[in-house]
Amino acid sequence: MRRFVQAIAADAVPPMLSRDIAVALADAPPRYNIASGGDALALLMRDGDVVVDSLRWGLVPRWSKLPETAYSTITARLDRAPTSRIFARPWASHRCVVPMNGYYKWDRSGARPVPHFIQSRSGELLFAAGLWDLWEREPPPLASFALLTMPNRAIPRPLSPDGPLFLPASSIPAWLAHAAPDPARIAATPQPALETYSVSKRIRSRDVDDYTLLEPAPPDAPEDLDDALDPDDDADDD
Repeated sequence: MRRFVQAIAADAVPPMLSRDIAVALADAPPRYNIASGGDALALLMRDGDVVVDSLRWGLVPRWSKLPETAYSTITARLDRAPTSRIFARPWASHRCVVPMNGYYKWDRSGARPVPHFIQSRSGELLFAAGLWDLWEREPPPLASFALLTMPNRAIPRPLSPDGPLFLPASSIPAWLAHAAPDPARIAATPQPALETYSVSKRIRSRDVDDYTLLEPAPPDAPEDLDDALDPDDDADDD
């Protein structure tokens, strides 16, 4: 995945999360096209409480000489993250959860790639498990994150069966606060039923960020060549 949506209403936040979290998520400006390098809201554990913070998408490890990486760190494979040089420390002590309405994924099974929007079949908010780190080599400090991905049979065909690891809202405090979990046990977490539909290729433009991106579009809809395309979307996605 390379794009996702955060346009969250307060009443969409499960009651097991605090009212403060619901208000913080609902008060944020809606975002319909969050791309790599963009800021997104995430749930963190701070002083024993779950809080909402803004992090940059694309994890920069604390030991990096620069506040950037030469390779993509927007996602981390669940089976490799615990032993990865980049992700091992965040896996052990810096986990986060990224709430989202859904995310975009490209169908590359045909002659031309077609973007789809994936959301919960029930319409409920999704909570993607992630890792974060704090880069402090020079001011200002940078907090950034990666989303954990894994094979997911809930992703409808013909989309490739890889995507974010979603957690039930009841598991969020434990994911954030407890000791590093067993990857195999986390991989067995039941995933929500998902549904998908094709959307406009306008999602490839970082300059387009409005609710019309969620409107269904036929797979053969003409492409608006005036939009500034993002080269990241030419890469394979999870």
